[in-house]
Order: sequence, then structure tokens, then C-alpha cells
Amino acid sequence: MFLDTVLARNPELVDTAAALHRSGAVPPDTYVLDLDTVEDNARRLAAGAERLGLTLWCVTKQFGRNPALIRAVARHLPAFAAIDAREAAALHAAGARCGNLGHLVQVPRRELPALLARRPDAVTVFDADNARHVGQAAVALGHVQDVLVRLEPAPGTGYPGQEGGVPPARLAGFAAHLERLPGVRIAGVTAFPCVACDPATGWPAPTANLARAARAVALLRARGHGPLLLSAPGATSLAVLPLLAAAGATHGEPGHALTGTTPLHAADPTQPERPASVYVTEVAHTLADGRPALHGGGFYPRSGVRRALLARTGLLLEVARMPAEYIDYYRLLAAPPRRIRVRAGDTAVLAFRSQVFVTRSRVAVVAGLASGAPRLLGLYDALGRAL
Repeated sequence: MFLDTVLARNPELVDTAAALHRSGAVPPDTYVLDLDTVEDNARRLAAGAERLGLTLWCVTKQFGRNPALIRAVARHLPAFAAIDAREAAALHAAGARCGNLGHLVQVPRRELPALLARRPDAVTVFDADNARHVGQAAVALGHVQDVLVRLEPAPGTGYPGQEGGVPPARLAGFAAHLERLPGVRIAGVTAFPCVACDPATGWPAPTANLARAARAVALLRARGHGPLLLSAPGATSLAVLPLLAAAGATHGEPGHALTGTTPLHAADPTQPERPASVYVTEVAHTLADGRPALHGGGFYPRSGVRRALLARTGLLLEVARMPAEYIDYYRLLAAPPRRIRVRAGDTAVLAFRSQVFVTRSRVAVVAGLASGAPRLLGLYDALGRAL
């Protein structure tokens, strides 16, 4: 999905990933991340948000909650939106500040006391039970916790496995319930996705959820609440920030923009954020019909992966599509021309949309590419633990 873009805009990353694999410094099934470019992307996002009066909560699941990268991002975007409790713990350990907890995954009841003790800016709640649990934990800690009401996605906008939220028609009643609940204060609204990229063109546009969220803020304001936050996650990048500001959002939640891997970046390689992530693996074996099989482990169903670069030959081969029942042991490529021999162990470099935290991959962090002195800073597992 991003191979052409990274070859054009960050070829040093491709060369470095291939060299690290050839030398044995990184194994197959490793994402290689360019720390300097990630930090530069964070710096650009922070400056763009400041110009528009927006606050950004960074998201790190896509690069494996990696502590070295979190520290680089936090120098410019110091607060985070944690996808789940484990991500919150990893971010806190790396020195980032709690922004929004419960963003996509509700905080498990028994983990609330430890997480609320870190005084997050807000906790997103999907329903009355979760709001009550947040209130109970906050009361026990002696404070009142700001909460964001998560709205139910508009029909046709949500994703499987991410269901939940308050239907807009029930928001007034839900707000009345929260107003009587000890330990919580209504601080605003969120929904997901508020912006989505067109599958065909990659260009971002607001979904019905953004207008829903703006209407919800107006309803809560009319009930006397304020000031109110409107966090509008989904495809947050520099190109999207003016759209968020015009819609009345106060917060965005950039994730893939930090690595230059939103669908927009695949469609338009001139976007300000540069690509900072590639995946390196190797040929495991070749089928009788000539198709090479790559070692897998890091292929994500929604990655949009299309082509692989075989570094020894410079050959670009199409990546086979896989059905739903696919298990990520290997990934097949198209057969090469007969005159070119592909060998077991050959390095393959790919670039695609990642969700490292759901893989068994490693993450290698590199720096110094722009200066011509690349160096490997560390190797980590998919949850950010040093290896």
C-alpha cells in the first residue's frame, strides 16, 4: 500500500531495513521504524494543531506501544489516547501523560483504580454501568473524574468488533443519569470514526458521526455543561485538522499520521507527514509453481498490502490476497519471471497499514538515516518490551 511512497520519500529506510535483515541484526517478521521521521511527523502535527487551537492525543497501537517511539512523540504530543488498559500502562511507563482512556476499549472495572490514580484528562464511557464504575473508583480516590460520552456510530460507519455507545436519541436521559452520579463530571463527547478515508481514493471526509457529536455537544451545553470537549478521532492528520476545527472539534487523535501511513498518504505522497515504517521478512520456500512464500507474523487483514520488494534482485512482486480463514504463517507472492531465481532467505521489504499490537512481530527502531549514519537503537516485541 505504501511501498511506492516510502521508496520515493524515505528510501534510506528501505535500504536500512534490508541491510539489518541481511546482517542478521533483525529477524524476519520485523517492523522497522524510523525514529527521526516519527518525531518530525509529531512535531509537524503539534504545530498544525496549535495554529488551529486544537489538542492532539497521540495513539501508539499501530507501532506496538514502543517506548522509544513514545518518548519521541511525547516531546511534541505529551498526552495520549489509550486504546486499552495495557496501552495506558505502556504509555505511562514510557513517560507520556494520560489523555483519554477507554477510547475504543472500555477500561476493565478492576483496573480502574490504578489508572484513575494517574489522573487522566478524560475517560470515555459507553454505557451507564461503565460510568458507574468510573464514578465509584473516582470517589474512592477522592476526586471527580471527567468523562466523555461515546456516541453510538451512525449506521454504516462503524467497524465490526467496535460496537457500543449511547444512541443520540437517548443522550438526554443518559446525561440526566450522569448528572446524578457521584464521582463523574460530563466533560464532552466522542465518536468513532468521525473522519474516514474513501476506500477508492484515500481522501478523508467527515462521517455522519462528526455532525452527531457536534449536535450532542450542543445538547449537553443547553443542559448547562461546559466547557465541553469534542474528540473526533479517525484518520487524524495535518490535512484533516482544518476539517476538525471547522466542525467544532477540540481534540484529534493521530495514530497512523505519526508513521505517514493513513490511506491519504498512500493516495497522495506529497502529504507533509513522511513514511516512517516498513516490514522486513524473508522468503521461506518456493512453491512448485514458482510462487515464493514469505515468513509471516505481521500481516494485518486491513493492511492493504499489495507488493513486496525482494532486495537482492530489486524485483517487485504482487502479494496474494488472503481469505478470512487465512492464518498468518506465510504470505504468498506472485511467481517471478523465469529468468530470475528467488532463493530461500532472500530479504523482502513491504510497506502497509499496520496494527503491530495484534501481531507476533518484532519492532526495530532505527535513527540517523537522514545523516547517512543509520544505527539500530533497539529491538522490541509487539507490546513494546525490549528484547
